[in-house]
Amino acid sequence: MAQVSRRAGIVGDASADARPGTEAPAGARGEDELRRVIDEGREVEGVGEQELLELYRSLVLLRTYDERSLVYHRQGRIGTYAIFWNHEAMQVGSVHALAEEDWIFPSYRESAIGLLRGISPSTILHWWRGHPAGWWNPADYNVASICVPIGTHVPHAAGLAWGKKLKGERAVAIVYFGDGATSEGSFHEGANFAAVMGAPLILFCNNNQWAISTPVSAQTRAETLCAKAAGYGIPALRVDGGDVLAVYEATREAVERARSGGGPTFVEAVSYRAAPHATADDPRAYIDLERVEEEKRNECVGRYERYLRGLGILDDPLVETVRAEALERMRRAMAEVEAEPEPDLALLFEHVYANPPASFAAELAELRRILGGPLG
Repeated sequence: MAQVSRRAGIVGDASADARPGTEAPAGARGEDELRRVIDEGREVEGVGEQELLELYRSLVLLRTYDERSLVYHRQGRIGTYAIFWNHEAMQVGSVHALAEEDWIFPSYRESAIGLLRGISPSTILHWWRGHPAGWWNPADYNVASICVPIGTHVPHAAGLAWGKKLKGERAVAIVYFGDGATSEGSFHEGANFAAVMGAPLILFCNNNQWAISTPVSAQTRAETLCAKAAGYGIPALRVDGGDVLAVYEATREAVERARSGGGPTFVEAVSYRAAPHATADDPRAYIDLERVEEEKRNECVGRYERYLRGLGILDDPLVETVRAEALERMRRAMAEVEAEPEPDLALLFEHVYANPPASFAAELAELRRILGGPLG
């Protein structure tokens, strides 16, 4: 692949002397200056044909998971679901820039990101069903539990990253959150802590421009969310969130900086939410429907497909094979989920106390009598 020497999109560098390629502060830059690869028709250094196809397979896997999960919700087979359609490029591009030793801290919008680390789709489907089989040991995959409260996992990620630094380990951490999280105290606490401690952390902001129904313009007077990073002395990168290669390239830079002792980086991946916030949301009352249709026409998976076809490494038979494999994987996963026995009521009493009170046995027996069966 051709080498890429241009380091576009770096803003708010914390160093006293600007490095070559460092650009102006975030407030002086417009959205048309987002880092892009696909639209510019360029290639990324060190990414060959095999890596390009692996990115594609990962995109299709996540897209298939998301689309099938929406179907399963409508069929009543899983509960309320947070849709991530057209956010796959952010997740795939960033995770592929990590090493296996690096840690991932997802929000609910990245619920299926563990698939890229080997977690079974059935496990994550169980999570949406509220079944105990939907939890995993984070140490098995270096993927933390899915965080539902907004931004509360940012300090957790900062703490783990700092711990890795104290131990002299090479691992870095990445934490995902939306634009709305940058208005939460937990984000600012975690960002400030990571900056002061020089923690090897990537703060990855999925700026899809909506915190449920609240637009970014109603959340902040900052021209870009990158500007918030400058306040903590954290360098920032602003990237087209629908361009998987641009996300990969930017995250790889952030990982290299963190691993070499350069501390945290803030990555603002800009997109536009083209699907409801979740299955409980009707966005027609507040969202720009014309913009939604425009985004759907240029959604990230199809955009990347066209890029690969232009390079001559993707054709119809391979597309169909990859899609069929992902779909079959999801169908097997749902079959596994629905074959799983209901959890036993004893789980409500286990791991509550190190030394359980004697009354627990009688209380469990009474609960079984009242409810009947494993879950009544």
